[in-house]
Amino acid sequence: MIWIADWDRDAGLMAIESAARAGADLIEIPMLRPDRFDAALTRQQLADNGLQAACSLVLPREAHMPARPREASDFLHLAIDQVAAVGSTFLGGVLYGHLGLLTGAPPTQQERDTCASVLREVAGYARQRGVTLALEPVNRYETYLYNTIQDVMGLIAATGADNIVVHADTYHMNIEEAGFEQPVKAAGSALAYIHCSESDRGVPGQGNVHWDDLFAGLAAIDFRGPLVLESFAAINPDLAGATCMWRTPTYTSDQLAKEGLAFLREKASVYGLK
Repeated sequence: MIWIADWDRDAGLMAIESAARAGADLIEIPMLRPDRFDAALTRQQLADNGLQAACSLVLPREAHMPARPREASDFLHLAIDQVAAVGSTFLGGVLYGHLGLLTGAPPTQQERDTCASVLREVAGYARQRGVTLALEPVNRYETYLYNTIQDVMGLIAATGADNIVVHADTYHMNIEEAGFEQPVKAAGSALAYIHCSESDRGVPGQGNVHWDDLFAGLAAIDFRGPLVLESFAAINPDLAGATCMWRTPTYTSDQLAKEGLAFLREKASVYGLK
């Protein structure tokens, strides 16, 4: 969403070609509508541009896992099929609920038990397809379910699955965590993927995220997963209500990619990450 608001055959190609020109190694594909996703075409476009892919999603409202467990399972099964078909082995994001859906109360134990039960079953299917699942904690204003890395690690433990990992996001950490270094260290080897997103979702290094603390934590756990630049210049209608991206960005897509990637690569080099 640095370049495009929605993924289809033409917009997807533009995003892939733009990411390749920017020097990225990997592009994250939003698997928000797996029933409309052309996996064979996208797989060829990725190969033509020398890019790997990871996939992410949030559940639609009609598949909010605590309330609609069967619909959530069906949606995730379809998404996993498409992840495998596009040649990826990773599906992360808010796999447990719909962003922006708030009940006005904290999660009940029954809701959490339902999430663990459904994700346990879905993880078994993902294992058969060679796909790792990753759960992203999201701030309290976007979900009432799982807000911190510790929350998500508890959910992973409750599933008993060995192919579910932690997907962290510095934007949400900036709101919910008491710092950056210690939560990363506490996650340890369970942390496999991280969205590097500034406090205003703009250009990394130009906001309030404590990047040196983050990278110190990543170095301490010898992190070798993807460092994914997540910023928004194009607003997806499915996510606008949850992310509350109402203002026109003051930065361009090319600025986000050029300056953001350069900043992250410099930090990774300073802290000995490869």
